[in-house]
Amino acid sequence: MFDQILQLVKEHMNNNPQVAEAIPEEQADAVHQEIATHIDNGIKNQVATQGTGGGLLSMLEGGLSSESPVTSAITGGLVGSLASKFGLSPAITGAIAASIPGILQRFMHQSNNANDQGQQTSGGIMNSLESRLGGLL
Repeated sequence: MFDQILQLVKEHMNNNPQVAEAIPEEQADAVHQEIATHIDNGIKNQVATQGTGGGLLSMLEGGLSSESPVTSAITGGLVGSLASKFGLSPAITGAIAASIPGILQRFMHQSNNANDQGQQTSGGIMNSLESRLGGLL
């Protein structure tokens, strides 16, 4: 799951020229890793709290807005971490935080497609998360 999230982060950040240009080239991989780690941990923490089933699906669907609990949990720690570890400005950390709902949406979409071959169902998300999180559930 982490590798998939990391790839989505890299694609998303590289497709945003303002953010990509503001991150020093020598720090880009480390910044991408940090963002992916926060997203991965945020999803895992929500799964551990919510369990599987409708609550998890609702949480992920709600994660597509910037005001959702899952997005807030991820971005809250991420902004401070990026600022302290990499010295990124509030404008850049804010732009990165604003991209989290889009990354979550793409993750959810890819998880569905991987399991349902293009059919968007809650079972696809659940099967994907259960298989990717292994013994965590």
